[in-house]
Amino acid sequence: MTNDKKRFVLFGPKLVISFLVFLAMFAIAMVLGAANTTLLDVWLALTTQTVGEKMSVLREIRLPREVAAIFVGAALSVAGAIMQGMTRNPLADPGLLGLTAGANAALAVTIALIPSANYLDIMVACFIGSAVGAVLVFGMGSLKKGGFSPLRLVLAGSAVSAFLYAIAEGVALSFKISKDVSMWTAGGVIGTSWSQLQIIIPFITVGIILALFLSRQLTILSLSEEVAVGLGQKTMLVKTVLFVVMILLAGAAVALVGNMAFIGLMIPHLVRPMVGTDYRYIIPMSAVTGATFMLLADTLGRTIHAPYETPVAALVAMLGLPFFLLIVRKRGKSFL
Repeated sequence: MTNDKKRFVLFGPKLVISFLVFLAMFAIAMVLGAANTTLLDVWLALTTQTVGEKMSVLREIRLPREVAAIFVGAALSVAGAIMQGMTRNPLADPGLLGLTAGANAALAVTIALIPSANYLDIMVACFIGSAVGAVLVFGMGSLKKGGFSPLRLVLAGSAVSAFLYAIAEGVALSFKISKDVSMWTAGGVIGTSWSQLQIIIPFITVGIILALFLSRQLTILSLSEEVAVGLGQKTMLVKTVLFVVMILLAGAAVALVGNMAFIGLMIPHLVRPMVGTDYRYIIPMSAVTGATFMLLADTLGRTIHAPYETPVAALVAMLGLPFFLLIVRKRGKSFL
């Protein structure tokens, strides 16, 4: 048996176990909440046409919310894994390197200048904003000789993110739309509707499929530029497609839930000790683990101080900031 086959055989049970944990977390997320429901209620809501108040709550409020959490968690985790592999930077994350800040600024500008913009218009604006934010960060990070050093990228990301968030705040105050913008950028899946999911899910799905398709090339690219070129890889083409994938995933996530930093940073690092450094395994495991983590965060947000909501972004930041500092202290060596 070849080494590749051995690794795949070892990876299979781990992915199955992760998927079972994900299903258990989904069931818990659907049961817990301000409305008292049981597993039987959830089962009936998902498999029958039974009507009633509980059924309506589960089908029209809780289910779209948890579906949104699943896709956002998977999207941000996969985007983070791609960024870390492509830049060979253990600190890379869509929220730390300008993508979510760019999408946030574009969202505010769109709401201000095009009040009649529909959800698809806002999502396209978020894609453009993510691309602008990422280009600014990577451009500033590569100004000096030596390429994308982790410290330089993080500093550039902090500066660009602060600038773009200031633009968003300035636009919101100038046009008196602070309340509308804050509803988008609070960092949660409150009020997610099926119509929003119908627009957003195809983009995230395509992004994850492309990431899986390019996972082998990403693994080679993560080793070094010279190795990738030596193996005949068209590095510029691969990087361009991966960049587009990151924009799709981060832009779609921000359009749905607003600012959500640290998920893309944490999940790939948590996954690597389980599956190694091969992105053919990191990406699918990150998608499942990220979805599970987001379900957990949303469930905690709904139940810690029920019936009031605790912002999911705050809960994620409480975990993410210490994790970020730990990676900085260890310089990523314990995780890569």
